[in-house]
Amino acid sequence: MRRRDLLTALTAAGLVSAADHPEAGSLYIPKAHLVEDRAFLHDFMDEYSFVDLITSQPTLRITHIPCLLQRTSGQFGAIVGHISRNNVQSQAFDGKQSAVVVFRGPHSYISPSWYSKPDAVPTWNFGVVHATGRLKAITEKPDLHRLLAQLIKKFENRYGSSSYDFEKLPENYVNGMLGGIIGFEMEIELLEGKFKLGQERSDADKAGMLSHLSEHKEASMKEFTAAFYARVPKA
Repeated sequence: MRRRDLLTALTAAGLVSAADHPEAGSLYIPKAHLVEDRAFLHDFMDEYSFVDLITSQPTLRITHIPCLLQRTSGQFGAIVGHISRNNVQSQAFDGKQSAVVVFRGPHSYISPSWYSKPDAVPTWNFGVVHATGRLKAITEKPDLHRLLAQLIKKFENRYGSSSYDFEKLPENYVNGMLGGIIGFEMEIELLEGKFKLGQERSDADKAGMLSHLSEHKEASMKEFTAAFYARVPKA
């Protein structure tokens, strides 16, 4: 077994820390930005559950999808989701290939002028969680139906309305849709949290960042979509 594989296995077993052996993980995390509180990480993953699914087989592939976290599966939880059957990334759903699922939260530029002493360089603050494991395919229609129903329920409860009921859709229509997707389950073997939010800075610097961050807001999905419609010609 290669040293990296051994360290990854030990980290997943809780025997070594990703902070002590950064080469075992999927990203660089300074100790000041490392978060290992599993409940906090799981809450973050539930909140920011539109993810980047990254695999290296058959080639380097990244798919952007919503997913579900199963908190009580295995030591670190499990992730389930689905992609199009036409997506060649499904070839990595063999239970052997490693994958990384990236959960990304808000991010922002940080100006040195916001600090109590601006003799610094600019930076960018953000929060991410990386979950690493091996993907197993979900192909049976009853299992796919259950997965799709759970996904829809989660996001309809958050964004939708009480008038939509997935279970009332015609069976032949749903079966056709299920034929176009392939699901996956990934038990998390390594869970990494990186939160670079200036937590190592002074109280005055933190207050300055919070004050100025409230003044700078990214475009909402509504604003972004409207601008896209206005700029991009109709097909």
